[in-house]
Parts: sequence; C-alpha cells; structure tokens
Amino acid sequence: MNYWPVTLREDTLVLRPLSMRDAKAFKEVRQRNRRWLARWEASSPELRGQLPTFRQMVRHLSSQARSGSALPFAIEFEGEFAGQLTVSGITWGSLRSVSIGYWIDERWAGRGLVPTSVALATDFCFFELNLHRAEINIRPENKASLRVVEKLGFRDEGVREQYLHIDGEWRDHRSFALVVDDIPGGLLNYWKHVRAGEQGLAGPGA
Repeated sequence: MNYWPVTLREDTLVLRPLSMRDAKAFKEVRQRNRRWLARWEASSPELRGQLPTFRQMVRHLSSQARSGSALPFAIEFEGEFAGQLTVSGITWGSLRSVSIGYWIDERWAGRGLVPTSVALATDFCFFELNLHRAEINIRPENKASLRVVEKLGFRDEGVREQYLHIDGEWRDHRSFALVVDDIPGGLLNYWKHVRAGEQGLAGPGA
C-alpha cells in the first residue's frame, strides 16, 4: 500500500517500521523483560506449538503491511528500541476497523509512552487511512494496560470470553473501542490535554 512504510513522531518518541535490523535490540529487551511480559504473551494452542522467530514475525508482518492489513511499528524512545505496537486486522469496506496491540520495556513504563504511541497510531488510522473504528483487547488482570485505555477514553464494550490464547491458556479479554467521531480533535490532542491536567473534559468527544 502507498502509505507504508510510515514513521510517526511526538517529541523523542518515534513509531517506525519494525525491521530485521531490530533483531539484536528486540532480543535483548525481550530477554530482560521476560518476567514483566510473560503473563500477557500470546502463545500457540497447538500441541508443542511454537511462536515464530523474530525473523519470521517481521517477514509476516511486513507482508501484511504491504497488503494493507497491518502496521507493524517499533516503539523508539530517545533513540533506543523500547517496545512494539502493531495495528492488525485492518479491515476496509463497510467496517473500516483495526485492532491495536502493544508491549513496552519495563524501564520505560509509566512515562506515557504507550498512550502516546496508541494515540499516534489511532490518529494515523483515522485521519490518514480514513478508517472508522479502533479496538484494544486486554486481559482483565492487566491493570497497567487497562490504565492506558482509561487515560485515552476508550469505551468499554464488555468481555470476550476465551478470546485469545495467552500464556498457555485461552483467556478472557475486555474489549475497548473508539470511533473517529469520538475524537474530532484527534486522540493525541486529547491525550495531551489529559497529561496537562486540564479540567472539565468529560471524554474524547467533549
């Protein structure tokens, strides 16, 4: 698709295409964060099923990006690889919807990198790709990730039972969503107001 590759920026935070060159940094960050990420990791339901290698993952996601069904971003902060955000399941036609997933290096947690990354990606999907709906699915136990959607004003649409295979089991997820009409001024702009502590904001559409 003619919109990929694309790089999105907000100060020293950069979303750029995940690439083979990230292999070393990806492996180091994932190894250091193994305990931090283990409970939320996708797993294979097949007997002895194994997740793809980094190379296989990048090839697969890059192919999806070229076909217009995914946006695989590396999260880079102050010049360092800090995590990953993937816009997946891009559906065109009458639905025009996406799903967003992410993870972050624990040492950068709590600095607003994930909400900012989600806001950047959502605005790109809504205002550049002319998509209509973005959803994020989160395990009910993942309090850190729940805070992300709370800060960004995503609407809670309820529980999807046994939605994804995570950490060796089929796990329930809560589904959160926004549509473009919820954020006429853009999600990044709304998030900046939240961070600045402005009062009187009832929600993204306020």
